[in-house]
Amino acid sequence: MMTTIRAGRLAALLLAFASLLAATVLPARALVEIDINQGNIEPLPIAVTDFISGDGIGAQISQVVADNLRRSGLFAPVDKGAFIEQVTNPDAAPRFEDWRVINAQALVTGRVVEEAGGRLRAEFRLWDTFAGEQMAGEQFFTNRDNWRRVAHIISDAIFERLTGEKGYFDTRIVYVAESGPRDNRTKRLAIMDQDGFNQRYLTRGGDIVLTPRFSPSRQEITYMDFAGGEPKVYLLQLETGQRELVGDFPGMTFSPRFSPDGQKIVMSLQQPDGNANIYAMDLRSRNTTRLTNSASIDTSPSFSPDGSRIVFESDRGGRQQLYVMGANGGQAQRISFGNGSYSTPVWSPRGDLIAFTKQSGGQFSIGVMRPDGSGERILTTGFHNEGPTWAPNGRYLMFFRQEAGAAGPQLYSIDLTGRNEQRVPVEGFASDPAWSPLLE
Repeated sequence: MMTTIRAGRLAALLLAFASLLAATVLPARALVEIDINQGNIEPLPIAVTDFISGDGIGAQISQVVADNLRRSGLFAPVDKGAFIEQVTNPDAAPRFEDWRVINAQALVTGRVVEEAGGRLRAEFRLWDTFAGEQMAGEQFFTNRDNWRRVAHIISDAIFERLTGEKGYFDTRIVYVAESGPRDNRTKRLAIMDQDGFNQRYLTRGGDIVLTPRFSPSRQEITYMDFAGGEPKVYLLQLETGQRELVGDFPGMTFSPRFSPDGQKIVMSLQQPDGNANIYAMDLRSRNTTRLTNSASIDTSPSFSPDGSRIVFESDRGGRQQLYVMGANGGQAQRISFGNGSYSTPVWSPRGDLIAFTKQSGGQFSIGVMRPDGSGERILTTGFHNEGPTWAPNGRYLMFFRQEAGAAGPQLYSIDLTGRNEQRVPVEGFASDPAWSPLLE
């Protein structure tokens, strides 16, 4: 089976996918099960060997795989110094007893071969050391510049095989990169891999940019740009760099976000009387429909993944709370009732939860609740946390945080247990992240 994949601005990238030894692969059986309500999940010990290669690229790929699995919080890569067997032939079955002795419950082996024309062939095998069987095996072809992407795709395959959940490693993050002094800060759109590598800037920093958001169906983002001091909503094609003005609306425009099919954007437009209401725009016809009509500030709309409902924040009850209404507007139901103010709601790609920012007692928290408002859980609390965004598998969140006294914000990720919080390495300061769908 052959699949063609484009990545970034690189010219034609061919990524071929094939199964190895399909007859020996066991039926689907997860070694670890994920319970998002469980307070503590014991990570699965897994050994990731250096992939055999003529140079160091095999070891680089396997290191990225190990780092991805470790950051997920579900796996504990075994220290290579504990390895007894040194794998020299990834086609042969390993000595399973050597891996059981060091409690490696799963084992990853592989090789990387440079073929004619500089193309790389990367292959891996996943082994169940206690059953003594191969669980998965795949190979990929790509050019050398995209070796990190191959590592992310391998990581996703391992993650899905061992957990039963889709992976999230072959994704990108778009965010606002901030630099300079606090009273004269430059803000540029930037994009990077989910692990913080391959960062590049999308805008030059001459104008203030805010709220970048990914299309769920294309490698495209929408964002706000204060060019000439006036807020404008743009679409930006990431593959071509083409930018398109969506609308130049009077007054302020806030928080544009795509519908699940990528055919509409929903946003908040400020009225002449100072109130703000939510509007939807069809990107094909450019027709705009007003969805709320209240004497309040309604903003930060987000579609449910089936496109039938919208969650948003509003101060119509006196302070910011979360409300849900139909995708075409109409009666809105309040769903947040805890102490404090709620903002920046984002519907999970799975449809089961809504993430939010909560301000209470001088602290900012990132939390989740069910779409009917039940089951509220706070995942992390600090001086200033804000702007959650979901990984495409709906099991991880990214947000930005500014510590008390810090010069600027940084990006963090956390899983739904709230026990796997990690800083995302970014040059300089960073805010307002948005997670892409899985690349294709």
